[in-house]
Amino acid sequence: MLPAERRRRIAAEVAARPSVKTEELADLFSVSGETIRRDLLRLQSDGLVERVHGGATPAERPRAVEDSYARRRALNVAGKQAMARAAVSLLRPGDTVIFDVGTSVAEIARAIPVTWTGRVLTNSLPVGAELADRPGIEVLVSGGRTRSGDLALAGGQTVAFFADYYADLAFLGSGGVHPAAGLTDFHSDEVDVRRVMLDHSTRCYAIADATKLGVIAARHVCALDRLTGLVSDGTPDEGLAEALATAGVRLVGPHDTGHAEADAS
Repeated sequence: MLPAERRRRIAAEVAARPSVKTEELADLFSVSGETIRRDLLRLQSDGLVERVHGGATPAERPRAVEDSYARRRALNVAGKQAMARAAVSLLRPGDTVIFDVGTSVAEIARAIPVTWTGRVLTNSLPVGAELADRPGIEVLVSGGRTRSGDLALAGGQTVAFFADYYADLAFLGSGGVHPAAGLTDFHSDEVDVRRVMLDHSTRCYAIADATKLGVIAARHVCALDRLTGLVSDGTPDEGLAEALATAGVRLVGPHDTGHAEADAS
């Protein structure tokens, strides 16, 4: 096992328990205690664990708190528009594409070129309304219970809708992206929907602006290695960048659209 992969798994082990002993980790990964201590030093410097005598405990992690819809819609508009321009370069003609909920995902819908043709599946009423008059796009909106503000649809009916389709590409909303916790979000029933989207899409890109990098929302969605890529206007810190690279997650954004173009080619 490569050191980066071992450290990622150590971080996950520590995050899952109140405390872990060095000897336990050494036995688990079949390495020396000294190797584990070096790994824990590195993870502590990355802010992922807190070293204690004889082992480690989970670090105090920045927890995301969701702002109101009105505030989120008004914040970082330029950054979201730049992310949207990068994201639409992932579209291929004729794709079936899932658009999840959230202000950043809705911005991607607004940025779709008028020449693109394909099918859109969404549980976002704003996305459905944005694309409803586009002659080259077939828009299918799930049913379900509507959450105010974002006008997001969720619940059993929504899960059943997405279980009936297979998509080429999915744009997934997020509450936070963290090296140990992976992709997380706030609304439990929407997480259930998102997991079906993951299972039924060939390529899955999480959408997270700079404020969501390194933070954790209330509920786990998936590990980083379930994602094809991350679209963001921010630059991940060293710990998150290493975790993304180890998981094989492509970073796409206004700072580097080359990955998006390569993926779409």
